[in-house]
Amino acid sequence: MVPLSEQFTISGSPDEIWPLLTDPALVASCVPGSTLAASGKEGVYEGSIRIKFGPTIAVFSGEVTLGYDDAARSCAIDGRGVDQRGASHVLLSSVMTASGTDTTTVKMEGQYNVTGPLEMFARTGGVHVARALMGEFATNIERIVQERRTPATGTPSSPPPAAPASPQAISGFALLRSAFRSWLKSIFSPKGKA
Repeated sequence: MVPLSEQFTISGSPDEIWPLLTDPALVASCVPGSTLAASGKEGVYEGSIRIKFGPTIAVFSGEVTLGYDDAARSCAIDGRGVDQRGASHVLLSSVMTASGTDTTTVKMEGQYNVTGPLEMFARTGGVHVARALMGEFATNIERIVQERRTPATGTPSSPPPAAPASPQAISGFALLRSAFRSWLKSIFSPKGKA
């Protein structure tokens, strides 16, 4: 299993941000190329993500179980998926937490495993791809927070706008470029971390 540990900060208190993070459809809308729908089982969702590499589009489909603890502002995430050709499989187990006072720090701690043709790439570059995806997510959730506030008071507007539609596919080239920058930072930073 490959460890995963990422975090980002959103302007706004956890009281404002946590309800957004507990809306699976809204969260999925912030990850380009993803879809998510309730499976009919409690806390279980089915979804997919499309990543475009030039003319080729890779589609990964799977299932995720979400277990929310509102008092602790945490969510246990267990997922599994397979690529469209059935050659590569992924397992994910992580916990997302939200903490802070005036701003909210969102942390993702866990691990993942990929088997099949994408295994070597996942072991060598998967953390950087995950970091790039988290960056996209952070940017999009921050945009939603800003859209939901009234310009004059900075308080949530009423009623809030609906969750935005997720783009058709995330560009693999853009994602890899972000992942490459993350990898370079991890090599050249003083402590060996980005």
